[in-house]
Amino acid sequence: MLRTASRLLLLTAVLAVVATSIRAQTPDEQLRANANAAAHSLGITNDRPTLADLKAIGRERSRFNDFASGKDQPGEGTRDGAARQANLAQFESTIKPLLEQNCLDCHGPDTVEGNVRIDTLDPNLLTGADTDWWSEIFAAITKGEMPPPDAGEFSDDERRLLVDWLSSELQTASIVRRRSGGHSAFRRMTRYEYNYALQDLFGVPWDFARDLPPEPHSEEGFENSSDVLHLSVTHFETYHRIARNTLDRVTATGAKPTTRYWGIAMKDAAQREWSKQDKQISELQQEFNDDPEKLAIELEKLRETFRQPPRGAYYKDLSSGRTAKAEWRYHGAQYAFAPTEQPVAFPDPDDCVAILPNGLGTRLIVELGNQLPDEGTMRVTVRASRVETEGDGFPSLQLLFGWQASNEGRALIRVSKEDTPVTAGPDQPQIIQWDVPLGEIYPRNSVRKTSPMGVTPSPSEYIRLVNSSASSSEIQIDFVHVAAPVYDHWPSQSHRRIFTASEDSNELADARRTIAAFMNRAWRRPISDAEIDRKLKLFAAMRPQCDSFEEAVVEVLATVLSSPQFLYVWNTTNAPTTGESGERSPIDAHALANRLSLFLWCSIPDQELLTLAQSGRLTDRDILASQVRRMLDDPRSERFSKHFVHQWLDMQLLDFLNFKQHLPSFDPLLKEAMQYEPVALFEQMLRDDASVLDFIHCDYAMVNERLARHYGLSGVYGNHFRRVSLDGGFRRGGLLTQAGLLSMNSDWPDSHPLKRAIWLLESVLSDPPPPPPPAVPQIDLADPEIAKMTLKERIEDHRNHAACMSCHSKIDPWGIAFENYDALGKWRDEVRGKPVDASSELFNHQTLDGMDGLKRFLLQNRQDQFVRAMVSKLATYALGRPLAFSDRAEIDAITARVRRNGDGLRTTVEAIVQSELFRSM
Repeated sequence: MLRTASRLLLLTAVLAVVATSIRAQTPDEQLRANANAAAHSLGITNDRPTLADLKAIGRERSRFNDFASGKDQPGEGTRDGAARQANLAQFESTIKPLLEQNCLDCHGPDTVEGNVRIDTLDPNLLTGADTDWWSEIFAAITKGEMPPPDAGEFSDDERRLLVDWLSSELQTASIVRRRSGGHSAFRRMTRYEYNYALQDLFGVPWDFARDLPPEPHSEEGFENSSDVLHLSVTHFETYHRIARNTLDRVTATGAKPTTRYWGIAMKDAAQREWSKQDKQISELQQEFNDDPEKLAIELEKLRETFRQPPRGAYYKDLSSGRTAKAEWRYHGAQYAFAPTEQPVAFPDPDDCVAILPNGLGTRLIVELGNQLPDEGTMRVTVRASRVETEGDGFPSLQLLFGWQASNEGRALIRVSKEDTPVTAGPDQPQIIQWDVPLGEIYPRNSVRKTSPMGVTPSPSEYIRLVNSSASSSEIQIDFVHVAAPVYDHWPSQSHRRIFTASEDSNELADARRTIAAFMNRAWRRPISDAEIDRKLKLFAAMRPQCDSFEEAVVEVLATVLSSPQFLYVWNTTNAPTTGESGERSPIDAHALANRLSLFLWCSIPDQELLTLAQSGRLTDRDILASQVRRMLDDPRSERFSKHFVHQWLDMQLLDFLNFKQHLPSFDPLLKEAMQYEPVALFEQMLRDDASVLDFIHCDYAMVNERLARHYGLSGVYGNHFRRVSLDGGFRRGGLLTQAGLLSMNSDWPDSHPLKRAIWLLESVLSDPPPPPPPAVPQIDLADPEIAKMTLKERIEDHRNHAACMSCHSKIDPWGIAFENYDALGKWRDEVRGKPVDASSELFNHQTLDGMDGLKRFLLQNRQDQFVRAMVSKLATYALGRPLAFSDRAEIDAITARVRRNGDGLRTTVEAIVQSELFRSM
């Protein structure tokens, strides 16, 4: 018997009321009938709804509509957990006979497929031990996987009875178990949270966590999960060392360091090359001294070669057209410029410039010798303009820092965070400035303090300017200014964050005020007098051993930063759980502030959050909502976008992607754009509160020039990302067609349907496939018959093995739908002369016709599953712990609120923060 619409619509782990199913002749016909009915109710009359239409149709048909109208909504119904009881009477009267009749042949005493034996499961989901198995059964039924297509069929009434009972019992069991106790999210801060916490404490954008080991990933793919964040002895020792070194760097004592200045005009740098050309002219004059006519001819030939632009960066005299390659060699530090201790003013613009064609391989090196200090800011300022003023695009400039001590020892590090567009023309050049923390450059030249200038290994260091434009363009520069160390204020701003001005001459009182204020910010809660007194005792013990008051305070603050009170995330409550009400205790205001800031800023609370927590106002729903809006509008929310997206989509696979360097279609600019595209889409949707369904498909893309060229989009210039509208026939939009995500799930030189399918099921739909059985046979490419097959044909041949069929039938169709995209995510219509066949058939006989068919199926039939998966992923990240069965009802309640309010991404974040799940233990 053919599948019913309810099977195709019900989603994994959804606790909801099942919509009335409609019988049709085939799954495709039934889907069309359901879609047409929903479309008609929305006023959509065209025969083939657009993908945008399907979003509206799917929302109209959402099973969460019953939740949205308030029918037994989790978290909003009865609060007496004890009053809820298992519906065992219905199980015995209707459900058990139904299961025995339809399921025992495969899941009974004689045959136990999938390790599931239904007749021995405890039907009491509220107190029994088989809740996980019942959840699996519910998922299998609602996805149409049980009974199998050729093993019979439930009638509509039977299916409705079974799903209604399971849905109700799972929901009730989740509510009861949620109120029986809380969950511990006690954990240490992640590497990146620790780094941002120190950045926000001291107000400096440094990489404090460089020496910490990378984080493990939880089963769900998240780094901030309490089940993997433990504190080892190695961690603790590293934390203490980082704290001490950090405080030394951010505090300043003594006199302000002397600043050194470099002022390099390109005419001075070019003089080295002009002298080489002058020598060639002189040699020619000597050779043809007795033949003036021949000399004139040869001189003109030579000067003509000087006017031909060399490959790479070069110097040019604008008045004469003379050019020379910008050479550099490390031997003898012969290209190094010496600094002065007097400021160097910018001269008037000069006719001699350095020209930078586009390409990361081109180089304009300005060597600075061995006089750069270890700490402080290196301020690099250049006067630049674009050479060509015609056209819509602008070139971009990038700053690198490097050194070469010998043939074997060298380093080159990008030190500019963002590429700077060069928009000015030659008549009015622009000033571009970078402030680079010297203490953040690693590695530095290790011999710069031991090896004298002019010998090998060379102690010299340099900056390098690069035209990072994706398209052909040129930048001209006539002057470069470098100053180091630069302190706009002394003591530094970070020092003054700790040691505020005081008229108190009593060191102990001053220490108490300074230490207490720092502890309050670092520990994110009110500090007791006893805690402060203990730190003052340490100060008193350290003071005689230190040369200054500040040094003694720093020793105390290092212990504050090494304390578990700083390193760990605490969830505290003012009221214990009471057995009478069954309520889970809410976390206190300071714990709420901490959880909120770690969620949206990956860091500790700022002063506004701490003040609201201290006054008790943060727990007010309106105040909390306003804080969520403030925090999402703050630039620090970019951290949330970056880290959530990377962990949610398992993008570490893309970080390690390194195709053959000679591959013309893949270069560092493209890889960088691939890495940022999913984050850019998330940030845009967060700003616009766009529907989370845009992750499946949207009519726009977030691209820069390099990525647009990869996609075949015209009219996009520059390295910055922007929103670009797509027409209806363009084969992009959403996450599924992004080049980076397709590439990381490929197997160069070809695509990889299995990787793409598993990624889709795990990361996007939260529906991971079963693990492969042992001793799975490999595809034998040595077989000439297999070698000449298309990839789809090989997979189908592999799937025909009995050991492979059960898994691959549930995986392969999803991945085959991606086959029009090659290993780099570019569209293709054929492979090795054969047309691409991206059509496939799902387990329930529903056909997917390529990417368009996949998107249509997901938007028409799996909206609820995807939105719920999105809520689950965000909630897991927000809580910093794995979700449990007891969280299930609340996840459904949040999903219902999100669906009711238009599926917005910002709406989803706000709904999670306002939920009982987020505000309680």
